[in-house]
Amino acid sequence: MSETNPKGPRLVGIETYRSFLDGETFTSDWLTVDQAMIDTFAEATHDHQFIHVDPERAKAETPFGGTIAHGFLSLSLLSILAYGAMPGVERTKMGVNYGFDSVRFLTPVRSGARVRGTFRLRALTERAVSVQSGWDAAVEIEGSVKPALVARWITLAVIDPPAD
Repeated sequence: MSETNPKGPRLVGIETYRSFLDGETFTSDWLTVDQAMIDTFAEATHDHQFIHVDPERAKAETPFGGTIAHGFLSLSLLSILAYGAMPGVERTKMGVNYGFDSVRFLTPVRSGARVRGTFRLRALTERAVSVQSGWDAAVEIEGSVKPALVARWITLAVIDPPAD
């Protein structure tokens, strides 16, 4: 996924999808979290705390050296980071977020930093018209040893039943 042209999901058959369980880690391209993105998120959520939206004050009054992204902004980026990295199941009509078993915010994302997502399939529940997946997900920060966050993310793909 590039910042201007996401390549989109790669759809695979259910047999191939099953083979990803406890297997490879899928990694997105880098995405820049700039002040404009942070400000837009602040507007949408009505969270205008100075550590996010006031670069001068954040530089003077915080240990971060400037503004940082909202934790929930970093979490919400999982969707776009996953879009070009995680495989999907063929016959998917739609995908939905089912929730999170856990989320931990470990390192703040400074304005101007680049982040990427990593995803590893850890759980899989197949039903006649859906596939529920549990992913170990992380948002990594370029140049940082610790990620911005780690999460157990549950997704649900609603699929067309197989043709008879």
